[in-house]
Amino acid sequence: MVMELVTTTHLIVVDARFERDPIWSLGLSYSLDVLLENYPGENLRDGIKSAIYKSMDLDEEASVKEAKELLAWAEGKTKDDIKIALTGEGDSAIAETAKKAKGNDFWKYSQYFGIGLIRLMEAVDVEMSADAVYPVMEDWMMNGLDKPRFTALNDSDFWFKVKAQLDMTTTLMKEVEIREKKRMAERLEAKAEVAIRMAEKEAKMKDELAKVEAIQAENEAKAEAEAKEAEAKAKA
Repeated sequence: MVMELVTTTHLIVVDARFERDPIWSLGLSYSLDVLLENYPGENLRDGIKSAIYKSMDLDEEASVKEAKELLAWAEGKTKDDIKIALTGEGDSAIAETAKKAKGNDFWKYSQYFGIGLIRLMEAVDVEMSADAVYPVMEDWMMNGLDKPRFTALNDSDFWFKVKAQLDMTTTLMKEVEIREKKRMAERLEAKAEVAIRMAEKEAKMKDELAKVEAIQAENEAKAEAEAKEAEAKAKA
């Protein structure tokens, strides 16, 4: 899936009509977060993200910064607030993006713009399901941004199919991890039982050896006493 993301991103950014905006940046950032969520190690995930930005000649710091600022702005807003901003009303980053889109006959929608809208829906508490997102996406694209909705709706459906596959993979990985931990626990338990039996056997052997040594010492003392008694009688 990483290669598919790289290919998709490349085809978007090499288009002469492409212009990065906060919604697009949010969509790319969100896609990377979801796709790489289960990769082991934060450093590895960050390295892959940076490599993708660099390979596309994108300013990672600026892109991530405007995505975070957009989410911060959306905090406490409603889906109607987002729709109003998409009409171009106000001075938010969304409104500025909408004004540019509306004023550009050659403005080109791309997949990450749609995913960015989905992330905004999540931020304003729209239920994260294909059925719940569909009408909101349709309303925002048509009545807010005043742009065709069909590609965005298809991308929305595709996103939730991919997300479902990733969630399934996550569940399977967790199940495998749980099974492996259970096997490891069973192996450790078996080793512990062997160690306990060995310790008990060693303790028992030490106990028996101590008894034998005690008996030997007793016999030696008895023999020595008898010898001394015999010697005494002989002298008498």
